[in-house]
Parts: sequence; structure tokens; C-alpha cells
Amino acid sequence: MAASKMVMASLTHFRPLTCAAAVATASYPTRLVPQPPDLIKWVRRQGGFVHHSLKIAQDSSNGLGLLASDEIPKGSDLISLPHHIPLSFTPLEPGSADSELHYVLLNLARHVPEELWSMKLGLRLLQERAKVGSFWWPYISNLPEAYSVPIFFAGEDIKNLQYAPLLYQVNKRCRFLLDFEQEVRRALENLKPSDHPFSGQDVDASSLGWAMSAVSSRAFRLHGRKLPDGTKDDVPMMLPLIDMCNHSFHPNARIVQEQGVDNADMLVKVVAETEIKQNDPLLLNYGCLNNDLFLLDYGFVIPSNPYDCIELRYDGALLDAASMAAGVSSPSFSAPSPWQQQILSQLGLDGEAPDLKVTLGGPELVEGRLLAALRVLLGKNSQEVEKHDLETLKSLSAEAPLGVANETAALRTVIALCVIALGHFPTKLMEDESLLKKSVSGSTELAIQFRIQKKSMIIDVMRDLTRRVKLLSSKEKVTAQE
Repeated sequence: MAASKMVMASLTHFRPLTCAAAVATASYPTRLVPQPPDLIKWVRRQGGFVHHSLKIAQDSSNGLGLLASDEIPKGSDLISLPHHIPLSFTPLEPGSADSELHYVLLNLARHVPEELWSMKLGLRLLQERAKVGSFWWPYISNLPEAYSVPIFFAGEDIKNLQYAPLLYQVNKRCRFLLDFEQEVRRALENLKPSDHPFSGQDVDASSLGWAMSAVSSRAFRLHGRKLPDGTKDDVPMMLPLIDMCNHSFHPNARIVQEQGVDNADMLVKVVAETEIKQNDPLLLNYGCLNNDLFLLDYGFVIPSNPYDCIELRYDGALLDAASMAAGVSSPSFSAPSPWQQQILSQLGLDGEAPDLKVTLGGPELVEGRLLAALRVLLGKNSQEVEKHDLETLKSLSAEAPLGVANETAALRTVIALCVIALGHFPTKLMEDESLLKKSVSGSTELAIQFRIQKKSMIIDVMRDLTRRVKLLSSKEKVTAQE
């Protein structure tokens, strides 16, 4: 937690690239400037297209975004951005006016791990934010002054998340920002003013966190240059105006890329996927992500997220304890036989460099590798198991491939794992729900909502698996009576 507290402490010392706290109303999030330029007019002036029925407005359920002021037919072009409007971090030609400044950014970007790709484009965003007369200033000035991602939570609210895998990721990002702040300072300390990529302004962990959050919550990974093998690499891009579309797993719009016949310039478009009714918000699918990633990168939580899951470590001793708690006799998870170990290696759960992270929840309900391992380790003999391929053993829809008793034992073991996982949360679900009824800060509310959704998802998994066990039991009774 120390790292996160240090990032928060840096927020109290506002630097030129970190805006002073402004009073935010419930209706309109604070932008970087109080009255930013009209983004729709700017896109049109720059040669872009914006459907005449689109407007920027507040939506009660999604916040500030794009809404339709009139009905828009399915298939209509909604927004088109010519190639010079998106902001990306692409190499410049040697000798160009900004090549020296860009060289400093490229060197800094080499210190950014690939999983934090948003920081690389964030450096470019900060450069343009600091530049007087930047082409992108009308867009940047419309960006939020602050983001609700956990790296900006107070230490107590980070603890309130109560979920170890997310706590690890939050603290990892905080530590990176503090270390990267020092890396940036070293890179900038001896530069001439003309070579300074941020126009001589100080860059601290707070401003770096703002830039990383702006990119992670708004950028899209689109096709970039063509590679030697004919494929195209993915390039993160900030898409002005398009990034004001909010998220839905059932979107009414989608992004497409079109390349001109006579040149390689790419046109980025948003097209109506369905008919859009008057006052409907424009909605894109940001991805089939769990709530960890939605909170980390976007600063919100999806209620009843069908892709939400919990992360567990595959551990023989834990499975032994779970199976015994479930009343499964003679578990052997800690001491698999050689033939079982061989199958575990095929599943990536044993042998050299195993991947021991498994999940519960999401579309699979029980990750296939975990389910196959349980079925195999509870199997009576290798001949019975080897009648089935791994894909069958990994599938929950493959009903009781090794028999009803085996399946019942496997599912009861998973249910016991769920009980253990729930026990790791310090508070109960009802306690969390009562806390939400009190007056709490925005970050506290988000933390509580996050852990409520995790616990609800675990309970849903338990209910589903319990139902399956009851069905197996009833089928077994019918078979016995026959």
C-alpha cells in the first residue's frame, strides 16, 4: 500500500501538467479547461465527418457521451476521422522538426513494460498537452481532469477492494509510476530547453498517472503499418470524439477502418450497428473484459458482468482441503500418480514453467484446465480417463464423462473452492450492501461495488454448480431404479 500512498501524496503538490482540483458537479465531470472548444465542430473543421444527429450530452446511466438527437438508420456512418486526426505514437522521419524531441520519448518508452502500453502513448499525450498551439489541444482540453481508476484511490479505498489479484495490479502500477517518474527526471535533467519534449515542464507520478489513465480508458488498438509478412500491427490510437462513445456488451455501433484506393492513409469510422433511436447513447463494446480490467483501465464496474471471474492458484494442498470439506473421500490432489501428472503437464498445471493461474466464473464457469484436472485426479484409473480427449475433459457441457460419482465429486470440490474464496473477503455481502446506503466517497463506492460484484459472481457459480449436482443426483436415482 505504500506505493499507492506515495502516488496520492504527489497529487497534493500540483505541477504545471497536473490540474488543480476543480469542483465537479454530479452532472458534468470536470474537463481540463472549464469551457473547452466544441469537439464536433473541430472534427468537422479538420475534414472529419460527424452525423448531423449526434450531440455531446449527459446520459443518466452512462455519463457524458454521444447521444442521438434524432433517429439514425442502421448502417449509417456516424463519425469518420481522416488519418491526421487520431493521436498515436509512431516513429518520425529522421531530420524532421520534432525528431529530437521524439527521440527522447522513444528512449523513455523503452522503459515501459508491454503490459503498460498505455504509458507509451501517454508520453505522447503529455507532450501534446504541454505544447503551446498543439494541433490536438481542442481534443485534449476536452479530456477529464481526473480519472476514477484505483491508482488514484486513497490507501484505505485500495484496501477496500479486498481482492488480492487486483490489489497486486494496483500496487504494481503505482510502483511503476513512482519508478518511472525518476526515470523521466533523469532523462530530462540535462536537456536543452529546445530538446525538452514537455516544453520544460516538470513531469511527476501524478501527471504520468493521468496520461496513462487517459490512454487506457480511451485509446483503441487499431491496424497500423503493414508488416513484411503482409499482416498489420496493432497501434494504440486516441480517437477524438469516437472515444466519447460509452461501453456496452450489446453495442449499437462499431469501429471500422477503411484504406483509400490511391494511398495508404487509413480512415477510422464509426458505423451504426443497429437502428439508433432518439436520445439513445452511442455504445461500443470495449471488449469482453472482467471487472478487474474495467476498474483498472476504465474506472467503472459492470453489474452482473458475464465475463467477470475470480483468479485462483492451482494448488494440490488447497484442492485437498476443498475436497475434504466437500465430503469427497480419498482426495489425491497433492500426490498425483505418474499418469495423472502426465495429463496435468498437458494441461500446463505441472512440469516445467507451469501456468498455475486458473479462474472461476465467466462464460466457462469453471476454467477448462481446472475442471479437467479435477476429473482426472478423481478418476479411478488411466484406462477410463484415456477414453476421452482433453477437450472433452475440459468441457462443462460434456456431462459426467467419467461417471456421475466422479462429476459430483469434482463439482462439489469447486463449490468448496468458492466457499474458501468467499471466506477471504473480510466483509459479507449484506454488510457491503448496507455500506452503500451510507454517504461515501466516489472511490469508496467503486471499491464496494467491485467487491459486491465479485462476491455475487462467486455465489452465482455456487448456485449453478449446486443445481448441476442436484440434477446428477436425480438422474443417478432414476438410473438405479431402472
